[in-house]
Amino acid sequence: MAVAASRALLLYTVAAAALLFPAVVAQLSPNFYRSVCPQALPTIRRVVKKAIDDEPRMGASLLRLHFHDCFVNGCDGSVLLDDTSTFTGEKTANPNLNSIRGFDVVDKIKKEVDRICRRSVVSCADILAVAARDSVSIVSISRPL
Repeated sequence: MAVAASRALLLYTVAAAALLFPAVVAQLSPNFYRSVCPQALPTIRRVVKKAIDDEPRMGASLLRLHFHDCFVNGCDGSVLLDDTSTFTGEKTANPNLNSIRGFDVVDKIKKEVDRICRRSVVSCADILAVAARDSVSIVSISRPL
């Protein structure tokens, strides 16, 4: 009798988890910023384009910055964290010291997107991902193989 009850409980738990999983996944949307702040993505692209026009190597730097953010703990924007009295941020951590750049471009993007959207709606992790995507696109278009 105890075995049957354990199996029933296991079946119930698996069924409940299966029902909840799609609801969690459904919260992500590739069109999120289109409804929340339609000018967010064009603004990121504009700032990235200007940065690449001013410094042609910046496209590669933004892609590298995104890689460094994603490589260890996932794409969470942690590479942008500054040091505090009790914490060494990834910017100045030994593996990244003097090897990544583009922080000033990300700061400009964040400031401009917050101004355009009239609030802080775009995460720094998303800014890094979109800036890396746009930098590859811009460099590919302006410098065909």
